[in-house]
Amino acid sequence: MKILITGGAGFIGSHLCDRFLADGHEVLCVDNFLTGSERNIAHLRARPAFRLISHDISKPLEPDGPVDLILHFASPASPIDYLKLPIQTLKVGSLGTLNALGIAKAKRAKFLLASTSEVYGDPQVHPQVESYWGHVNPVGPRGVYDEAKRFAEAMTMAYHRYHGVDTRIVRIFNTYGERMRPDDGRAIPAFITQALRGEPLTAFGTGAQTRSFCYVDDLVEGIVRLSRSDEHDPVNLGNPGEYTILQLAERIIALTKSASRIEFLPLPQDDPKQRCPDITRARRLLGWQPTVDLDTGLSRTIAWFRTPFSY
Repeated sequence: MKILITGGAGFIGSHLCDRFLADGHEVLCVDNFLTGSERNIAHLRARPAFRLISHDISKPLEPDGPVDLILHFASPASPIDYLKLPIQTLKVGSLGTLNALGIAKAKRAKFLLASTSEVYGDPQVHPQVESYWGHVNPVGPRGVYDEAKRFAEAMTMAYHRYHGVDTRIVRIFNTYGERMRPDDGRAIPAFITQALRGEPLTAFGTGAQTRSFCYVDDLVEGIVRLSRSDEHDPVNLGNPGEYTILQLAERIIALTKSASRIEFLPLPQDDPKQRCPDITRARRLLGWQPTVDLDTGLSRTIAWFRTPFSY
C-alpha cells in the first residue's frame, strides 16, 4: 500500500513510518516540523519507499498518484506545546483534519484519525469507556487541544456518514518511548531528563493524580490492527495499568539510580485527576492488549535518553 502519515516526523508518527516501511509499504511523510524533528526520520531518508513532504497540513495538499491509507497524526500533543501554540493546534485539528479527509475522499483511501484521551477531559467516569462523552472545559487553557480533537472526531464521522469515507478513530492514552523530546512537558521525558541530570523531579499537586502509560511499540501495534479493521467508532488504545505521578517519579529515580529528590509544584488548571483506559473494545475487536510492562518500557526509554543521539 501507499500510506500517507501527517505528523510523520513526530514521536508516534515516526514510529509508524518505521512500522509500515518494515511491513513492505510505501510511506509518504507529511510534516512542517513545528513539533516534529528531522532527526526522527533521518534514518529513513535514503529508503526508496520513503518520501518526505515538508508541508503544513492545515493548508491544502494534493499528493501525486494513488494513496491507500491516511493516518492523521499532525498536531502538537503535549501541554507545553499546545499552550504555546494554541491557534496552530486548533487549526490542525480543524482545517488539517478537513484537508486530510479531503485527500481520503479524493483518493478513495482509508482514513485513521489520531484522537486522544483528552476528549474525556477531567473525567467523572473511571476507567474511561468510549461511550463516555467527557467532562471538558471548552474555554480553559487546555480546551484548544481537547476541543480540536473533539471537533476532529466529529468531522471524521461526518465524512464517514455523509461522503462514505472509510474512517477509523483511535483515542490514544499516555504513550512514551524513544524519540520523545525532553522538553515537551510530559511526565516521563521530564522525569527521566531531571533524574539523569541529578535535578529535582517536578511533580504537580501532591502527585496523587493517576495516569496509565503505554509503551510506543504496543501503541503502534494497536494502530496497525485498527487500520486493518472495519471499525468506524472510536477505540481506546492505552495501558490500563494505573500509577500515580508520585509512583512514576519513584520508579524513574530507582531505574536511573539517581540521587534526585521529588519537588512539588502547583497543579495546572483543568489537569485531570484520573486517566485510565477501558480497553475492552480493543481486546474484543482487535485482539490487542499491551505486552510491555512499565519497568521494561522505562528502561528502554532511559537507555535512549542516555545516548548522544537523543535530543
